[in-house]
Amino acid sequence: MSTDEHAAKLTLGWEEWVSLPGLGLPAMKAKVDTGARTSALHATEIETFGPAAAPKVRFTVHPVPGQEGLRIPCSAEIIDRREVTSSNGESEMRYVISTDLVVDGHSWPIEVTLTDRSGMTVHMLLGRQALGENVAVAPSERFCQPELDYAVYASKHIRKAAPNRVLRIAVLSREDNFSTRRLVEEGEKRGHTVEVIDTTRCYMDINALAPEVHYDGKRLPRYDAVIPRIGASITPYGTAVLRQFETLGTFCVNGSAGITASRDKLHAHQVLARQKIGMPETAFAASPKDTKNLIDIVGGAPLIVKLLESTQGKGVVLAETKKAAESVITAFRGLKANFLVQQFVKEANGEDIRCLVVGSKVVAAMKRSGAEGDFRSNLHLGGSAVSVRISKEERATAVKAAKAFGLNVAGVDLLRSETGPKVLEVNSSPGLEGIERTSKKNIAGLIYDEIEDHVRPAPLRVRKQATARK
Repeated sequence: MSTDEHAAKLTLGWEEWVSLPGLGLPAMKAKVDTGARTSALHATEIETFGPAAAPKVRFTVHPVPGQEGLRIPCSAEIIDRREVTSSNGESEMRYVISTDLVVDGHSWPIEVTLTDRSGMTVHMLLGRQALGENVAVAPSERFCQPELDYAVYASKHIRKAAPNRVLRIAVLSREDNFSTRRLVEEGEKRGHTVEVIDTTRCYMDINALAPEVHYDGKRLPRYDAVIPRIGASITPYGTAVLRQFETLGTFCVNGSAGITASRDKLHAHQVLARQKIGMPETAFAASPKDTKNLIDIVGGAPLIVKLLESTQGKGVVLAETKKAAESVITAFRGLKANFLVQQFVKEANGEDIRCLVVGSKVVAAMKRSGAEGDFRSNLHLGGSAVSVRISKEERATAVKAAKAFGLNVAGVDLLRSETGPKVLEVNSSPGLEGIERTSKKNIAGLIYDEIEDHVRPAPLRVRKQATARK
């Protein structure tokens, strides 16, 4: 028993309301069965993870019988694995965990086995081991202690009240670079299991009843979240793998549709235009007969010519004169390349602002300047960066741009023009090295804050609280 020593024993009926706060279960009905030695909790999707020396188990609990839509994801350390024989004589090996049981302010640790109790009217069983010497049982009584209410699961505070549970997270990445290492490091520091998955080595079983993702000859386990770090060269296949995870119901930090749209420069600018987000004047045409009109639309030379799938400044050319612009456009057409023609914002002076958006906030910003003689400010091309204070308008523009693509994590590149901020690009896999070193902020940690908030249980919609207690 806990803390306050009570002279009188705690009396339980054959059915009582209990709480398991360590698992994020504030209200459950439990059947008290002195004929059973071991306690049991109804759990599904039971899966082990973690190191062999300290294994853990994740599982899902449906605390309200008959309402399978309410799923509380839980995790705990495994303290034992034992054979349990049910009342019908069937034996089963079950994982055993330890958690605190709370009844009317009384709290004490109990051992609980995890098993699928589907079809049972009560989703928890309290056996003899959980009762102890300070608990008396009145087998003919019911609800001797104060009743709780399933309506607690309808509270908007249930996400914040849920304990920080261990997550299993996949980072889809082909590269062992700074960003991938930081995501693994930060996740493991928080106690999560983080696995790096080579996107191109994934393959998919696509079917209506049980879609799966396979890797190296094995079905991948159920992940709580996927962090996509999909390179531009494998965007089509990488987003197909991501769609498979979305089909499985896995939380993906950035969705496949947003990544696909942001990678195609033409599509991306059309998305920005549809949302009335400021950007440099942009033109696109397929016919060589339209070259002169393309140049006129963006205000003439100097202008920028961009390949539609350019990344890290590659495939971006500054044409300083009309003749140079015509030559570059003719050359790109000769290569059968798809490209945009874009206004050159002179007043930006070769500088842009990278805003790192996580969730619905700009969490860091840096001003990037190109190397001497280079109009491109990409750090990969020798540019430099310093931390910068951005305006309210710039902040709002960056957040709006990320939301336009449905991205939870995005690098939004802005130009400072005489008519306000102009969005150059929305990057769905922004690098972490430059922004973390420049801002001195733990960006990887902020990404995990976003993940942890999303994968906590959502509130249950309870129509009639009176009927929820039945």
